[in-house]
Amino acid sequence: MFAALLVIYLLAERFILSRRIRSIPLRICVTGTRGKSSVTRLIAASLREAGFAVLARTTGSKPVVIFPDGEEKEIKRRGSPSILEGKSILRKGADLRAQALVLELMSIHPEYGFCESVQMFKPHILVITNVRLDHLAQTGISKEDVACSFASSIPENSTVFIPQEEFYTVFKDVAKRMNSAITQIPGSSFKEELKSKNNLPSFEPEENIRLSLAVAEFLGIDKKVALQGMIKARPDFGSLRTWTVDLGSPPRCWYLISCFAANDPESTRLVLSRLLEKKFLNNKEIIGLLNLRRDRGDRTVQWLRALKEKSFPEVRKFFFIGDHARALKSKLRVPGRAELIVSKPLGPQKIMEEIAEKVNAEAVLIGMGNMGGVGKELVEHWENIGKSYDF
Repeated sequence: MFAALLVIYLLAERFILSRRIRSIPLRICVTGTRGKSSVTRLIAASLREAGFAVLARTTGSKPVVIFPDGEEKEIKRRGSPSILEGKSILRKGADLRAQALVLELMSIHPEYGFCESVQMFKPHILVITNVRLDHLAQTGISKEDVACSFASSIPENSTVFIPQEEFYTVFKDVAKRMNSAITQIPGSSFKEELKSKNNLPSFEPEENIRLSLAVAEFLGIDKKVALQGMIKARPDFGSLRTWTVDLGSPPRCWYLISCFAANDPESTRLVLSRLLEKKFLNNKEIIGLLNLRRDRGDRTVQWLRALKEKSFPEVRKFFFIGDHARALKSKLRVPGRAELIVSKPLGPQKIMEEIAEKVNAEAVLIGMGNMGGVGKELVEHWENIGKSYDF
């Protein structure tokens, strides 16, 4: 009897889910290692500017639902994140009669990616932002393994957008099996549109804008309209942001840069290289603030390897915070040029006071490693004490 009731319940759930999916004419999902939240916001903003009623969801540093009028509401979770959250998003989309859904996928495991994208959302368009080494315990230890994990999200009869430099053969193989088309976006795309920095969101790397423009163009949205929407897009909480603030005694001008959400060393290295092209880093001491999470041991190992290989020679001091801070320093017995300091496990204000006391100069403080835990608290503190700076 119980088994029969369970089957009836599951069939009813499947019927309701399918009806809600069919009620939303355009569905776009975004996956990848970095930049998912930002690309989700950019695509949703371009559609909104073009007149679509869009419901969007990000799942990154601060998960939010973005309603058709642009209003945002943070998703409050009880317990760990679950892909079943997607059912409530589909219900909202159906209730609001949304013309388009733009959803950041939350899955890391390939099996969950298949369930979330292929079985639940059935997107017409899948965007893969990039392939980086992160969440190694779930995705594998090579970039090919990570690419295989993202390929599991490719649905049937869809169009997949991916930067040309991030293309892996597995994407083509899976797309062929799923009767889907792969569109590779060259780095030379949209040169004219990206030429004028005044027409671009200052907080976004060009590859995110290029990928989002390609999706908008595919949907028949004028490039100027798409860019106008993107400029209006609110930056994600985890996006690259900078503040200026006076610290120390006597007060000196510091730049505070939130790069916590880059997470892995490779992505952080790319961001820092771009920042170094901006002249405001010249003649300032560069300080790293590396936040380490207990549940991201594989990421701590990546940072250990990167620091041993001296991948960040510009950084003169590293402050380590979080559960693995002392263990990481103990493994770096030959630090090279960089001074390594374990910061006391205090709140953001005390951490900042300690750093300012030990750095007697104008400096650039770059938050790295993890947004979770004290990383989020530091960003909120920087928002309170600093003045936003567009570089």
